[in-house]
This record gives sequence, structure tokens and C-alpha cells, in this order.
Amino acid sequence: MFAFIVRRCIQALVVMMVISCIGFAIKHMFGDPVRELAGVNISPQERENIRNELGLNDPFMVQWGRFLKGAVHGDLGMSYFYKKPATEIILGKAPATLELVIAASILIVLFSVPIGIYAAVKPNTWFSRTLMGASVVGVSIPVFLTAIVLISIFSVHLKWLPSFGRGQDLTPLFGGAWMSGFFTWDGLSHLILPSVSLASIMLPLFIRLIRAEMKEVLESEYVKFARAKGLGPNRVLYVHAFKNTLLPVITVGGVQLGVMIAYTMLTETVFQWQGMGFMFLEALQRADTSLMSAYLVFVGFIFVFVNTLVDIIYGLVNPMVRISSRI
Repeated sequence: MFAFIVRRCIQALVVMMVISCIGFAIKHMFGDPVRELAGVNISPQERENIRNELGLNDPFMVQWGRFLKGAVHGDLGMSYFYKKPATEIILGKAPATLELVIAASILIVLFSVPIGIYAAVKPNTWFSRTLMGASVVGVSIPVFLTAIVLISIFSVHLKWLPSFGRGQDLTPLFGGAWMSGFFTWDGLSHLILPSVSLASIMLPLFIRLIRAEMKEVLESEYVKFARAKGLGPNRVLYVHAFKNTLLPVITVGGVQLGVMIAYTMLTETVFQWQGMGFMFLEALQRADTSLMSAYLVFVGFIFVFVNTLVDIIYGLVNPMVRISSRI
């Protein structure tokens, strides 16, 4: 098991090196940060001096090496627009994004598990067929279109829920580092529509995944043997079948967590949710390439960390994974 963990950690480091290289290369592809910093009225000599001070004229490998050295110590560079460390800005925006992802994940778990199990146990009922048809439609609709429809219905016409922002009545956590909307009605009311929009793109996927895995497990020999022993249907379904259904769901869930963080960019833009995705789009408009690179590396780190953790957990649960990785 130790060798399995070491291999996964080495693979994660290699992937992070590639992500850091791609993310840092963005600095040389999008916009001119000197123009955003100094405007267009300065002389070419002054512009060149600023480039030298920022190290923008150094060779790519030199700049990348400097970036990696700082990244090891948590320094992802300085934001050209905010004049602050990029890590500080990202960490300030991260709680809003994570709160949105957590709320969407809770909705996905609460709805996908019972719906997926029901559709697997009773696949021929009209309700199951309706749910499966709706799941196909749900996967096909873009998240920003879902967000616009929800705003139109619940904010514009019904006036039940706010259409943008996080609200004013937020609860400070961890010494004020995390302003949470989970503990007040104002915060929750602002959180409902964005979290439903974000969950809408992943919920149909997990419903279909749980249904497919559960149907396969219910046809397995050990489930038939459990039924033959006279075990109750609920015990067979939830103890024997559902426990084994969770293994592939956990794996896919780890991958989709990173995808969900990427989808927050669209959701945060529609709802003016001041998170990391909204910050990235602002950095793109301002040609703040340092902040853009830091964001991509930060999100890449979250994605790699979660997937490595899922691989290790999966290896602990299923020894066949460790054996197959040696072949």
C-alpha cells in the first residue's frame, strides 16, 4: 500500500509540474500587463524599464523557474491590477466558490442517491422513465441557460429569491476569513439559485451513474445469494448493493468536483457571485496574467489533490486497484 501511495504522489507532482508550465505560459499569450499597469501615454523606454523590473524580458525557463520556486513557498506571484499577492486574492475569493460547490454537492447527493436507486429498482415505472428522460434534458442544457431561466422565474416573475450577490447578512467563520451564508436566511436565499444552477449540470450525470451501477450490482451473484439466504429487501438493497455501488460513484465524484469548480465560472458570472471564477474573468478582461496563472495553478492543485486522495481511498477500499497498478 505504501508503494501505491508513493506512486500516486509522484504522478500528482508530475501533473502539477505540467499544469504550472501551462498556467505560467498564459503570461506570454494574453495581453500586455505593462499596458494595463502604466497605460498608453508612457514612453517606450519607460515601458521597457517596467518590463525589466517585473522580469518580463527574462527567458521563459528563467521566469518559470522563479515561479516554481515561489509556488513551493505558496507565492504565486503579484497581481498586476490589485498590487497584492495573487495567493492572498485567491484565498479571499475561495470561500465564496467553495460554499457554492458545497451547496451544489449537498443537493446532488440528496437527490441523486434516492432517485438513482428508485430508477434502478423500478426501471419500468412511468416515474422512472420520466426521470431518465428529464436527466437527458438536464445534461444537454448549459448551466448559464438554467441560471437565466431560474432568475426569470423565481426572481423576476415570482420575486421569491434574489437574483445576484451573496447578501449582506453573512456569518464570519475562522476569525472572519470565511464569510458564510449558510447560517442566515439572507445568505441562504442568495445561495439557493446559484447552487441549483450549478447542481443541474451534474445531478443528471450522477442519477444515471447510480442507476446503471445499481442495476449491475443487483444482478451480481452475491446479491442473489443474499436474497437466497432470506435477508430482507432493504438490507440487501442498502447494505449489500448500495455499498458496492458507491465505489465507482466516489471515483467519478472526485473527478467531477474539479469540473464543478470550473463550471462555477459561468454560474458566478450570471449571479455576480464574487468567487474565484468571477475573479478569473475579471483578470482576463484586465490582462492580469499573473492572477490568471495563479488561478489556473490553484484550481489545478485542488483538482490533482482531490483525485489523488480519491485514488488512495479507492485503493484502500478495493485491493484490486493496487494489484492492477503494478501490472
